[in-house]
Amino acid sequence: MNALPARLDHLVLATPELAATVAEFTERTGIVPVAGGAHVGLGTRNCLVSLGGSRYLEIIGPDPEQPEPSGPRPFGVDGLAAARTVTWAVSPPDLDAAVAAARSQGYDPGPVRAMSRRRPDGTLLEWRLTDGDTAHPSGLVPFLIDWSSSPHPTTASGLPVAPLLELSATAPVPDEIRPLLSAVGAELTVAAGPVVGLSFTVGTPRGPVTFS
Repeated sequence: MNALPARLDHLVLATPELAATVAEFTERTGIVPVAGGAHVGLGTRNCLVSLGGSRYLEIIGPDPEQPEPSGPRPFGVDGLAAARTVTWAVSPPDLDAAVAAARSQGYDPGPVRAMSRRRPDGTLLEWRLTDGDTAHPSGLVPFLIDWSSSPHPTTASGLPVAPLLELSATAPVPDEIRPLLSAVGAELTVAAGPVVGLSFTVGTPRGPVTFS
C-alpha cells in the first residue's frame, strides 16, 4: 500500500448534488459526513469527514440556499455529471515561499487568494490558497493552502473519522505529472492509465472503501 503524502491537508470530492453524495457516502461507509458551511458568494457548501490527524475529506457541491453565483462554482462543480475526486491540497510550512519555489522550477500554482467560511457553530475559518488558470488542469497536482492562526476544519466538534489508507492517481503520461508534484513539494503515486484519475481508500466500519 502506498505511503500517504506528507503535509496532505484535504481531498476534494466534488458533486453536482451534495445531499445525494453525502447519502451515498453514508450508505457505503456507515459514516455520516457533517455540515462544514457555505462558501458565500461562490454558490457552494460542503460536508466533512476527518481522514485522521489533520487531514480531512471535503465533499463540496452547489448550495441551493444561495443565488446563482456570478461566475463558475469552484472545482468545476457546474460541469460534473456525477461525484468525482477532483483534486487535493497540501499545507506547506510557508505558503508564499512554496509558491515562489514552484515558479522557480517552471510551475505556477496560481495566485494566492484569501477565503473564509463560517462553521455551523459560528466559528469563522479563514485561509489562503493558490488558485488560478495556471494550475494544472488534471487536479493531480495539489493546490497549496495555509490556515495560519485560523482553526483547522479537523478541530470541529463531532467530526467523524474515516482513516485514510491510500491515495493514488493515474495519468496517460505520469512523467508529465511527477516534475510538477516535485515543484510543489508533494509526493503522490501516479501510475500509467488510459485516463486521468484520483482515488482514495478509507477505513470504515464496513471495511475499506475506495472512492474515485
